[in-house]
Amino acid sequence: MSDEPREPTARERGLAKMRELYGDEVREVPEGVSPFTDVMLETLFAGVWDRDVLSMRDRRLLVMGVVAALGATDIWGLQARSALANGELDADELREVLVLLAPYAGYPNVAPLVGPTEAAIAGRDAG
Repeated sequence: MSDEPREPTARERGLAKMRELYGDEVREVPEGVSPFTDVMLETLFAGVWDRDVLSMRDRRLLVMGVVAALGATDIWGLQARSALANGELDADELREVLVLLAPYAGYPNVAPLVGPTEAAIAGRDAG
């Protein structure tokens, strides 16, 4: 038997990256329960987010731009809370992201994100 540690699987790497990005915000689903989650962990988190070309902050900002363009309020809240918790953005930067995104993603898509943004900031300030 070899004493060398084994390489983590794609799923294990994906879970580690997801925890790094979202902490306890995203529930871990056991392997095999959700094929969607299994593929997401192995491709998105282990394959894409784990690359070292862009910083986590840059990746977060890009994702936030797409989320804003789609008007995905719940996912925006998750991204905002995680960006604050990980020190990728501070409150002023997070608010400024909305200002920049509004003309590009559309005011109707971005206006509903103000509430979740302020809730994320208030939650961070309260914690």
